[in-house]
Order: sequence, then C-alpha cells, then structure tokens
Amino acid sequence: MINVSVIGCGRIGQMHCTNIHQNSRLNLFSIFDVNHSSLQDTNSNLGIPIASNLEEIESNTKIQAVVIASSTDTHSELIERFAAAGKYVFCEKPLDLDLARAKKCRNFVLSKGGMVQLGFNRRFDPGHSSMRKKIAEGQIGDVHQVIISSRDPGMPPREYLQASGGIFKDMVIHDFDIARFLIAEEPDEVYATAEALVDPALCKEANDHDTAMVIMKTASGKMVHINNSRSAVYGYDQRMEAFGSKGMIISGNQKQNEVQLYSSMNTETSPPYKHFFIDRYQEAYKIQFEIFARTIKDGGNFPVGIEDGYRALLLAETANRSLVENRPVKVSEVEKD
Repeated sequence: MINVSVIGCGRIGQMHCTNIHQNSRLNLFSIFDVNHSSLQDTNSNLGIPIASNLEEIESNTKIQAVVIASSTDTHSELIERFAAAGKYVFCEKPLDLDLARAKKCRNFVLSKGGMVQLGFNRRFDPGHSSMRKKIAEGQIGDVHQVIISSRDPGMPPREYLQASGGIFKDMVIHDFDIARFLIAEEPDEVYATAEALVDPALCKEANDHDTAMVIMKTASGKMVHINNSRSAVYGYDQRMEAFGSKGMIISGNQKQNEVQLYSSMNTETSPPYKHFFIDRYQEAYKIQFEIFARTIKDGGNFPVGIEDGYRALLLAETANRSLVENRPVKVSEVEKD
C-alpha cells in the first residue's frame, strides 16, 4: 500500500479522498485543508486523520505521495515543495495561472526526476482512451481534423469565476490537453474567440467569458476545433470526433440511462446527459489513481506529467493573446515572451 496525503478537501478534493480510500493500492494516510469546515466534513465521512500542518506531511517518511487539490494559486509552490521532499505528487489542473511561474515549476520538477502527475482525467475515460488507441493504430488513417465540443450544464458561482483565471485556463484547458493527446502533435498556431452570451453581467463583473471557440493547427497541418459553453440546458455535453483519410471516430456523450421513449408525439426520446463532471467522468477519476499507483509501484514516467501541464497552459495563454489581439497567434510567440 502506498501512503497518500490529500491537501485540499473541497468538492474535487473530497471526491479524490473517496476514490483513494476505495483504491486497493493506495492508503489515505492523512488530510489537510486551511478550510476547517471542508476538512471536518471529509474526516466525518471517511474517518481519516487530520494533519496539523503541511510540515507534518512533508517530514513524515511514511507518506510516499501527496495529492494537491487546493486552490490553483498554491499548485506550483506545493508541487515544488513536495517534489523537493522526495514525494510523488498528483496535482489538479491547471499547473498555475501564470505561465512563467508554471515554466519555473516544470523545470524544477524535471530536475528532481519528474515525479508529478497532472489531473487531466479525461485522458483516462474509457471512450476517449479507446479513441486515442484506434487513432494510433491507424484505423482512420492520417488524422486531418479533431472536433471537440465541451459544454457545462450551468454557470459556476461568481466567486469561482473571479478566481478561475478565465475560461481558457479553467475550462478549455482540459480540451487543450485532450487535443494534444489525440493528435500526438503540438499545435503551433491558435485562433480564439469568446463572448459573454449566457450571463453578460456576471462575466463582465468577473472579466471572463461563457462562450468560446478555438481553432488550432499543427506544423503538419492537422486542425483542431474546440467549442465551449458554460450553459447547456440538456446536460453536460462532452463529444469528440476525429476525422482522417480512412474514416472517423466519435467518442460521445453519456446519458443517465439508455431508455428510449416512443409515443404518438415523439420517437427515441431519451433522458438527459449526465449532469456534470463528477458523474460523467466518474470512471476516469478512478482510473487515473490506478495509473498513479501503478506508476509509483512499477517505475517509469507518469502518462500525463508536468510537461503536459505546462503545454496545456501555454495553449491557454496563446488563446488569451489571440482573443485580445483578434488574430491567429503562433505558440512560439507566447513561449518566447
């Protein structure tokens, strides 16, 4: 069993605690959060000891790994701290909101052996990972286009938007990562556009957008089209399509169940899609910790590591510049700056 401490017990942290607690390879050793209410809720539900401070986790040689699910502004600092302490690290996305800070963290972690896995859980979704495998096997020939639709079921709270870093770094960053995963190439040009169509007043207050489209192209000519919305009234909309010289692959939505109603008024009427990310990607969240544990046990590199976190953030930063300057932007421009 691998002893793990979880730092951050909000919504995503509590879910991670539950999945770790149920994992046969991982032992949830302790938890910590500056928010005592969230900490007590997790302790009451699972009965896991509470660490008194971060130093206790850092210095305890029995703890082999930490899971960082705290606020984004703490990610880089905590990754460096626990990597320096020789512990394996799992960290939620994004790596940071500041690209220069993320690059510094990336370089530090690589100097320590790169023992970090990023929380891009969608790579581990059975449908999405099967899609990637079929692409790699050449079942659709040369990939020409990837189309990703990613729409949330509703707007997040005001407080969340104000601290999120914007739609590209918070929401679309998952799509940047899965696009890289599918095409196995780095996009070198990004054009992004965005608007506040769902809740203009809230977005203006948070200096953010709720509706976006991104077009990316690689040096070899492969194209990616990402479209996003913060509010899909029919549920959590998650679809991906890869089109190539020999055919097409689609990884589609998941419904609450597969019942279909036929009547004089409707045919093939189905229940809504699963409500949000915890329901839709429940299996992926569990699999990512199986992979985390297996990699620690067997050695080697994590399948989604610190470099992937940096690259996804780089694309988000490029999209932000494209939006501001209303033009296609080379990724190299942003990385150089």
